[in-house]
Amino acid sequence: MGNMRKRIAAIARWVRGYFVDEPPTFLAAWVPFCVLAIVLFTRHFRTNFIFDEQEALLANPYVRSVTDPSSPLHWRHAFTRDFWGLPADRSIGSYRPMPDLVWRFLWWIGARDQSPFLHHWVNVLLHAANGAIVTMLVYRTTKDRRASWLSGTAFVACAVLTEAVSGVVGIADVMGALGVLLCVCALSRPLLVMAPLVFLATLFGLASKESALAIVPMIGVVAFFTSHLTHPESPKRGARSLTAFASAFGAFVVYVEARKRLFPAPLQPEILADAVAGKPPLARGFAALLRWYAQPSLPRDPLNNPLINADSAHRIAGALRVYARGIYQVINPWTLSGDYSAPQEPIPSSLVFPESVFGLLLLVLPVLVSVWIAIRIRRASVHAALIGASLLWIVVFYLPVSNIPMVLPTVRAERFWYFPAIATSILLGLLFSWILEHAPKNRSLALGAISLFVAYQGLCARKHANDYTDDLVFWDATRHAVPRSAKAHLNYSVMKGARGDLTTRLDANKVALELAPEWPMASVYYADTLCRLHRANEAWPHYKSGFLKGPNDIGLIALGLQCLWDEGLLTPDSPIRDELRSDADTNDGTWLATLVSDILENGETNKGVAPKYRPRGYNEGPKE
Repeated sequence: MGNMRKRIAAIARWVRGYFVDEPPTFLAAWVPFCVLAIVLFTRHFRTNFIFDEQEALLANPYVRSVTDPSSPLHWRHAFTRDFWGLPADRSIGSYRPMPDLVWRFLWWIGARDQSPFLHHWVNVLLHAANGAIVTMLVYRTTKDRRASWLSGTAFVACAVLTEAVSGVVGIADVMGALGVLLCVCALSRPLLVMAPLVFLATLFGLASKESALAIVPMIGVVAFFTSHLTHPESPKRGARSLTAFASAFGAFVVYVEARKRLFPAPLQPEILADAVAGKPPLARGFAALLRWYAQPSLPRDPLNNPLINADSAHRIAGALRVYARGIYQVINPWTLSGDYSAPQEPIPSSLVFPESVFGLLLLVLPVLVSVWIAIRIRRASVHAALIGASLLWIVVFYLPVSNIPMVLPTVRAERFWYFPAIATSILLGLLFSWILEHAPKNRSLALGAISLFVAYQGLCARKHANDYTDDLVFWDATRHAVPRSAKAHLNYSVMKGARGDLTTRLDANKVALELAPEWPMASVYYADTLCRLHRANEAWPHYKSGFLKGPNDIGLIALGLQCLWDEGLLTPDSPIRDELRSDADTNDGTWLATLVSDILENGETNKGVAPKYRPRGYNEGPKE
């Protein structure tokens, strides 16, 4: 018994020495954070490709071509292709060459279409590395070991980041944040060394995720707030701030000019000179800036972002509501979801309501507090300076993805919080450290409360990471987390149908159709389930509705026509055949007209829809 107590005491001393007595270096922090991240975010080893992972990996021609010696795509083509491996003229504008290089390397060494497990493990280990850098940065500025470890732990365990860490596609956010954090790390170096390091780190972040561009205005601000902490003998606040900003801005210019030449994607129509000719000078100036940036044409699907159809005032009100809900999720992440499609986040009916007001306060007050601290920076404490930089960081990094300055393809996504969560975690770490320091009489109670908060975050992260077990589990959890997401119910129905449960698929299809009656896919998939249940006559009205709502959606039309053919409803004497031909004639020049004409003329030869038009099956690679 005595030996056991001695061993426990020795372990306790070692743990105390590790976390309390020694300064937190990167390696010292990364090792325990790797363990924590693995426990919280690792998916089941039998996991399969979920949601966007199918397009990002299975259907990514750049990634998959590494195993095809005859392919014209080589490693360097990461810089001429988009995030999904598509050329500029077929892209939605996501230019992220660094993640594609990582994916191609993993595919090359054998992590292929059997499982995304190794791909997602890169996210887990890089997330732990980001947490270690956060710990190291807080220690460099505050020399407070407790605040440093608490900040890093709060970041690694932050449950709202589960989508970015457990989902393979989240590598863009994780790698982008790595570039941003390395940029901040460079501020502690001598001035002449700092400049090229900031330049390279910014370039890496931008090539990983577009939203890393927020570091350009932010890095100078961080240098202003922290230069007297990282260089107490010679702060040179003005010189360091201007040099950091100039280096980051230079990297931004190089990135934009290189992207425009290597990846000349079509510009967004709304920013063209003719489109903004009659608008106010500020709007024309913003459009000119976006033209220089070569803002690609982004998808405009009201299902993914209902705010597309809102006027500017209601769009901003809706965006403020989403921002407020995101802040709340950082603290209370019990309900997390991989999807927030319509009508889960609808256009608000009014401009002023509690969440829009709260969101506005959370947007404005941090800026005002940061400005006040900046004015008093010579008198500000160590922690106050870090608080000022962190408050502004949250706003600056969330604004580009907020739908406030411009409309985005997505109304809301938890991975958008990966960059702002760096600052929220630092603020929480400083708060927890302050509580422990100022509660000597209730230290055990305070320590227990903090431990419960971190444990709660970990529980929520682990619970949400379990949602990524496989595609069926993911969409089942999603439809319960966001019950008004039509896409969640529809994708759940697809997963059930792929497993032969057509009755459940029909019920889920019906919910999706009720939530989004104008969505062509909801109509066609509901019809397709009826058709597969050999109720093709019942299916036809829904097919017809979906075809007419989406006459250029080649995949949906091909799907429906094939089932109608298989069920014998396109025979020469079928009234549906005549009705279908009439619909095609009224939609001349569309894919509906092309596919209907082809199947009616060549259906016997092709046994339905021509093979080249048939949609790619679930969990398949790209069609040849």
